[in-house]
Amino acid sequence: MEKIGIIDLGSNTARLLIVDMFTDGHYMVVDELKESVRLGQDMDRDGFLKPQRIAETIKTLKMFKRLCDARGVERIIAVGTAAVRRAKNQRSFLDEIQVSCNITIRVLSEEEEALLVYRGVINTMDMPKGLILEIGGGSTKIIYYNRRNVLNYASLPFGAVTLTDLFASDATPEAATKHVEEFFTEQMKKLPWLKEIDPEVPMIGVGGSFRNLFKISRLVRKYPLDMAHNYKITTEDFTSIYDMVRVLDVDKRKKIKGLSPARADIMPAAMGIMKAFTSYLNIEMFTIGSGGLREGLMVNQALPITTEKPISDVLTYSLDRLIKYHGCDPKHIEHVLVLSVQLFKQLRVLHKFSRQYLKVLKIAAFLHDCGERMKYYNHARHSCYMILNSAIYGATHREIVLAAFVAGCHNREDIPLGEWQKYKDIVTEEDLDAVKKLGVLLRIAESLDRTHCGMVTGLNCDVLGDSVIMKTIVTGDAALEIRDASASNPEFKKTFRKNLEIL
Repeated sequence: MEKIGIIDLGSNTARLLIVDMFTDGHYMVVDELKESVRLGQDMDRDGFLKPQRIAETIKTLKMFKRLCDARGVERIIAVGTAAVRRAKNQRSFLDEIQVSCNITIRVLSEEEEALLVYRGVINTMDMPKGLILEIGGGSTKIIYYNRRNVLNYASLPFGAVTLTDLFASDATPEAATKHVEEFFTEQMKKLPWLKEIDPEVPMIGVGGSFRNLFKISRLVRKYPLDMAHNYKITTEDFTSIYDMVRVLDVDKRKKIKGLSPARADIMPAAMGIMKAFTSYLNIEMFTIGSGGLREGLMVNQALPITTEKPISDVLTYSLDRLIKYHGCDPKHIEHVLVLSVQLFKQLRVLHKFSRQYLKVLKIAAFLHDCGERMKYYNHARHSCYMILNSAIYGATHREIVLAAFVAGCHNREDIPLGEWQKYKDIVTEEDLDAVKKLGVLLRIAESLDRTHCGMVTGLNCDVLGDSVIMKTIVTGDAALEIRDASASNPEFKKTFRKNLEIL
């Protein structure tokens, strides 16, 4: 395993991620540090990075380097984006960083930056086509992809910081955001390909401003899941938040719950860009993605092949990474998954669930034992919590919640209805029945690999009257497995209204 540091020197924020790179192509973020350095502030006047901004940036990078050294980082990958790219004093700035911090900054071209943002999205979201809007401090990227290929992109040389500076002299914050909307709309008109995109193509919002929007929206909606990635927001809900934020002065904005005080002054400009974009393209809903440039860098380091071809199965890659990190038994998990899927398919006549629930069962089967890393006793309950708070890519919020509760009840634990009710805006009453039934199937599958030896290799289920006869295909003495699985008969009968007999 190698420990690396990823530094993203943006026009607004400098960020450090410390990442464990596993030898099998997986990675995990183990530490993070960020600072609002405002490197791009005021540089549009003459094209030079200002001395105060440079000093603040170098101070921050020294702090990053110290943390990297303390955490045993073996290699640092540092990139600079729009502000550094456009700076007339770029060379002297980079030399000063090299001398004072011993960090080499690679300045990304517009194309390199856009591709890294795309890779961060495509390798963390199960969306084969999309229109990405990434709002930075000094630039805004618009990226259109379809069938996992970038078809068009534009890197516009202004972002939340530069547009805030540009319209800082406006009489009111509301007037400034109106000018941002008009200005951004005019820039979009120069991109003829943008209007030709199918309106059904989903929009994906990336960047710190979108993550702050999630935090505000979550508090407004009292949304129970603290997960920005894959969070969906209607433009109507966005507009109501925008209308609230844009009329306030900076001091009042800093008091808005969910909005970072360091972003309070530039958030209206960022939201003005969002408003112009959604209005111009008649977008009714968009999805927030937490994967962007830094995730693009990480996945390219872990899996170099992703520079040419994205991950084909985002969900499986994400789950494999989590079981690796939690130290779960991969052979046991694979066996439980195979048996769970067999049960699901062979008993479809009883549960009548569509194939979409297979995805829920897959997530639960992969992570049903992860709670053992906290404590073996009541580990199903811990697994539920850990799934609800894990970065699972390629799954919707509803699928994650359902999978968490399936894993949480897979060893006879009752579903805590008080906890379930917290997620009433994400799940339905019908989902509760599905969770109970999938939980029983997962419990039987896990029991049939009780010794983690793979004794039971397959199943044949017959529904005969009031009973289900389950015939096991075994490779050795599976008495323990069959005995353990047979103990699920009371739960099976209660849930499926059939007796269970395992042979």
